[in-house]
Amino acid sequence: MRNLYERLVLSVILMCTAQMLSAVEENDYASFVNPLVGSQSSFQLSAGNTYPAIAMPWGMNFWTPQTGKNGDGWQYVYTSHKIRGLKQTHQPSPWINDYGVFSVMPEVGQPVFDEEQRASWFSHMSEIVKPYYYKVYLADYDIRAEMTPTERACMVRLTFPKTDSASVVIDAFDDVSEVKVISEHNMVVGYSTKNSGGVPKNFRNYFIIKFDHPISYALDSEGNALPSATNCKRGCIVGFKTSRRGEPVIARVASSFISPAQAQLNLKELETAGNSMENIMERGRNSWNAALGRIEIGDDNIDNKRTFYSCLYRCLLFPRMLWERDSDGNVIHYSPYNGKVLPGYMYTDTGFWDTFRALFPLLNMLYPDVNMRIQEALANVYRESGFLPEWQSPGHRDCMVGNNSASVVADAWLSGVKTKDAETLWEAVVHGTAAVHPSIGSTGRRGFEYYNKLGYVPYDVNINENVARTLEYAYDDWCIYRLGKAMGKSKKALEPFKKRAMNYRNVFDPTVKMMRGRLKNGQFQSPFSPYKWGDAFTEGNSWHWTWCVFHDPNGLINLMGGRETFNRMMDSVFVVPPIFDDSYYGQVIHEIREMQVMDMGNYAHGNQPIQHMPYLYDWSGQPWKAQWHIRDIMDKLYNANPDGYCGDEDNGQTSAWFVFSALGFYPVCPGSGEYAIGTPYFKHVVLHMPEGKTVTIDAPMCSEVNRYIDAMTVNGLSWNVNYLKLSDLKKGGKIVFNMSSQPNTSRGITAEAAPYSMSALNVNK
Repeated sequence: MRNLYERLVLSVILMCTAQMLSAVEENDYASFVNPLVGSQSSFQLSAGNTYPAIAMPWGMNFWTPQTGKNGDGWQYVYTSHKIRGLKQTHQPSPWINDYGVFSVMPEVGQPVFDEEQRASWFSHMSEIVKPYYYKVYLADYDIRAEMTPTERACMVRLTFPKTDSASVVIDAFDDVSEVKVISEHNMVVGYSTKNSGGVPKNFRNYFIIKFDHPISYALDSEGNALPSATNCKRGCIVGFKTSRRGEPVIARVASSFISPAQAQLNLKELETAGNSMENIMERGRNSWNAALGRIEIGDDNIDNKRTFYSCLYRCLLFPRMLWERDSDGNVIHYSPYNGKVLPGYMYTDTGFWDTFRALFPLLNMLYPDVNMRIQEALANVYRESGFLPEWQSPGHRDCMVGNNSASVVADAWLSGVKTKDAETLWEAVVHGTAAVHPSIGSTGRRGFEYYNKLGYVPYDVNINENVARTLEYAYDDWCIYRLGKAMGKSKKALEPFKKRAMNYRNVFDPTVKMMRGRLKNGQFQSPFSPYKWGDAFTEGNSWHWTWCVFHDPNGLINLMGGRETFNRMMDSVFVVPPIFDDSYYGQVIHEIREMQVMDMGNYAHGNQPIQHMPYLYDWSGQPWKAQWHIRDIMDKLYNANPDGYCGDEDNGQTSAWFVFSALGFYPVCPGSGEYAIGTPYFKHVVLHMPEGKTVTIDAPMCSEVNRYIDAMTVNGLSWNVNYLKLSDLKKGGKIVFNMSSQPNTSRGITAEAAPYSMSALNVNK
């Protein structure tokens, strides 16, 4: 009897333990994240152009293993075999590159500073890569290297063999940067000036590295003995003695854009986090789980869950903090616009041309507290530079086109993120419509003189990508109009923006039913090829940009002559071969190649302009086609492997497309307060809304085959329209999708079923 009792007790204990472990696993959202997704990329073909960002959500400093040469934008590539260092990075994209960088690299044997000679072989089989933790075995040195960060600091643990020749290289990347070894305190201090632009003359990233082992010697980058407290250029090597195999050397690292004293203060983050590798890891895991856990996915397809949370992780990296806290706890920042240290928030490293589409709407829906700080930071950018940013890293960068800061500001306010700086931001968005930054041509509106007078940016006035600019300016004017109306601005003040919101019509050629360059005299450019990339368009062609009328799909349908023609043109995007004309660039840029190889016609999901296009069937009376294509894109173009994207991930935008689409809806028109319905990807989802409400999304029959919505309900009511409202989601509720393998061609087909459009549908052919 006793044995039976003991067996029963043991059985209960094991059952409870299993349940507890299952619960822990279920809530460990970070365990589904693969930070290596997108790292199998190259200059010629992007599978994301990402690197493993070991970081906190929106953290000021990221860390990454470095496989590329110093200064190479492809700083970690999955197909590489050697690691050159563990690098603090602020890089938003390989095309923008990095700033304020330095790296540490452990060695044994003869100390070597040269990045080529010190590089060690490694294997992905010996890597552990989590959002908050990285570990790798450096085979040439028999060293295990680990790192786990806070927002502004990082603990690095280097496990050496027994040796008298253990050393660590500190590389600050250029000869303007300086380091200093303070041997009596086992410390290295210095600063990095390395940058790729967008910084004032006094820019420095000050860093401090404090070791828990005595420094036995110090060398400069040339291998010469370096006396304590002596400044030297570029970097240094510090040596240690380890008494046994497996003895760890701990390096506590922090940095600041403000001062050496602030870097020292930032180092205290490690103490606050628990001051041990394991405690800091646990804090990091908890931080990521709290952020990722705003969305709970319940589904038996583990691969799809990994893809989803890997995408959501990317959405929560940028824009990054550029603010710090002083000794009194006050928020301060170094301004990359005027070089001063000022109070208040600052964020950086994002391009609004990409992220206005879905990344910022995601923040507004689920992370409004973060975006509130970002909006305050945008007001600071305007005060410090006279312009809102369009691409920032860390300051203004000359990249892309458009004036999409207007969308980012308007969508935040209209979504309920109402900052105290509203009037400053209103002044800023209005100012940007009739000004260009004196040295950064992509900031403000290049060509505004023509646009405001003629209603478009002409093709023949030496302003590149003129149709793209016209289309984006028109949408941005609509955003300003909507913002001003919500803020109670006068009808007179708003009328110019309302009128210019329709300027997209001025670059539509009814003879070809596509957007086309237009000359100053009013005639359309000739010759014209819808397959020509660049020229009048930005990183795309007319097949991609014709659909960029986010605020007025009905107006675009009217221009094309009705729904039938509109649908036929949309169908053609996926049917015509991947023909392209690269003459504007003089080479096949990677965005072209990514379209060509995907076997989806001229649809180019790897770049942003056309990503919303499949949802436009919701306006044209054929929502089942949206459902088919969206599921096809999710299944075909996204996965949780190193080649998991079909183009640049672009600071969370391409990831945010998947996150929204997997939920079953997407913000085609930020600023409208509505989401176009697509098709759900998971059987069960819970959204934890910011004010404590929850939204449950159930689609028990959804699958690759069952991609069509046969019927749906919202809070028990039949839902026959093709949109959801943010205001309704904020209240919480339950959405149920009844999925089918066959399209329901009678649901959502009326004009009234379509989401928001500035114009009424007046052609119903």
